[in-house]
Amino acid sequence: MDLKGMDLAEAYYRQYGEPMLREQFPELADKVAAGLIGSGSECLGFDDELSQDHDFEPGFCIFVGGEDDVDSRTAFALERAYAKLPDEFMGLRRARVSPVGGSRHGVIRLEDFFMSKLGSSTGVLEMRDWLRIPEYSIREVTNGKIFYDGKGTITKVREDLDSMPEDVRLKKIAGHLLIMGQAGQYNFVRCCRRNDEGAAQLAVFEFVQSAMHVIYSLNGELMPYYKWAFRGMRGLKFLSGTEEALVTLLTTPNGGSMKDRKAEIIENVCGQIIGELQVQGVTGASCGDLEQHAYSVNDHIRDNELRNMNILAAV
Repeated sequence: MDLKGMDLAEAYYRQYGEPMLREQFPELADKVAAGLIGSGSECLGFDDELSQDHDFEPGFCIFVGGEDDVDSRTAFALERAYAKLPDEFMGLRRARVSPVGGSRHGVIRLEDFFMSKLGSSTGVLEMRDWLRIPEYSIREVTNGKIFYDGKGTITKVREDLDSMPEDVRLKKIAGHLLIMGQAGQYNFVRCCRRNDEGAAQLAVFEFVQSAMHVIYSLNGELMPYYKWAFRGMRGLKFLSGTEEALVTLLTTPNGGSMKDRKAEIIENVCGQIIGELQVQGVTGASCGDLEQHAYSVNDHIRDNELRNMNILAAV
């Protein structure tokens, strides 16, 4: 079945959810939102046939505000109404939802959702929050689609979180550039010379992971959960062509002639990233040493406190 989970969710909402809310809960028109966001490949648009072996069903989220907006009794009634929606839709069956709600679908308190993903019940993040919260967790708030937002609260939060503050972006780039330089340009070769293949592979892993963070940041994108990071790279505007090289680094041995080949690949990836740094005007360095570029990027940070933090503060 060539069916995307997001299309399934929206079709189910339009046919059953929307009429249920309109007819049974008209007083909540400006107090609820509905959509499908959070964890799961369908929220990223990356789901395929294999994704349908678990958590693939007709369903959507109904987000409600705090007790002042929707009291517990009304929220419970809303959850019961959701649970009574048709169990089967487009040939797929819906899992049972408990009277107190499910984790991915059903009625969800918006402040609980924000707290679980961001550690902030309002969804508002301070500068330091951006440094400590994993990018994939923030992206689970901004991904997917909101079908209806009566109050506009969740839409506003999603818009504010869709791209990280510029100084945070630069701090993340700087830190990951430093790791790339240490792991890829320096430690990988030294580990290979010692014939320590395990350490060499750890160096490769550190290089690749930080390279991906830099590439997403240079695209102004939040990096998704690790198992979707390569898949997400294919849709990036800048440096998406490095995916094959990074996969090669991870999936080939470090001994024999491959160590020299991998060292060449590392330098090539570094060169492409340096080129984009220069195009974006965030580095003043003019060499191939990523460490120098890391400190140059850090110098471009305008916020004095953030600029003076340890260069690895955002990684």
